[in-house]
Amino acid sequence: MVTAGLLLAAGAGRRLGMPKALLPYRGRLLVDHAAAILTAAGCQPVVVVLGAQADQVRSRARLPSVVLNDDWATGMGSSLRTGLAALTASPAVAVVVTLVDMPGLTPEAVRRVARDATVGSLAVATYADGRRGHPVLLGRQHWAGAAEAATGDRGARDYLRARGEAVRLIPCADVADGTDVDVPEQAARLPG
Repeated sequence: MVTAGLLLAAGAGRRLGMPKALLPYRGRLLVDHAAAILTAAGCQPVVVVLGAQADQVRSRARLPSVVLNDDWATGMGSSLRTGLAALTASPAVAVVVTLVDMPGLTPEAVRRVARDATVGSLAVATYADGRRGHPVLLGRQHWAGAAEAATGDRGARDYLRARGEAVRLIPCADVADGTDVDVPEQAARLPG
């Protein structure tokens, strides 16, 4: 069974003052790090959705497969829709969705969430105190519904919430850090 990886990296990083995809992280761009996590976890294909400063990101990054979200300024929902549309021709039975601004994500967390993926799967990583985060697993039969529910800065959250107990909660705090980078103070603490 093939599970794809979808990395949402189109935002402008308004609070940060620059696109998060362009942040330096351990000798490369944060977007390269995030895409490599999905690849190392065995996701195939890995698709990266770009938008803000896409030309600069593309020229500086070494990304597997890129799709452009022309509506990136409307929020994460349009990036999820763009990415899911790009994957419809793939043989994937499910997709692991994650965000560019999570430097503490690990291949092990992605593998845990993707474990036993089927066309009907729904799963969400959880961190301290049961806080839900990324990655998120969407089985193929849920792609259309998740895309339809994705609006503004809300990706699949409302769709998943409406499915209640059908969503598997996967504890990942022991193998990953679900914290995202949103403001300059957080970015300044990243190892460049």
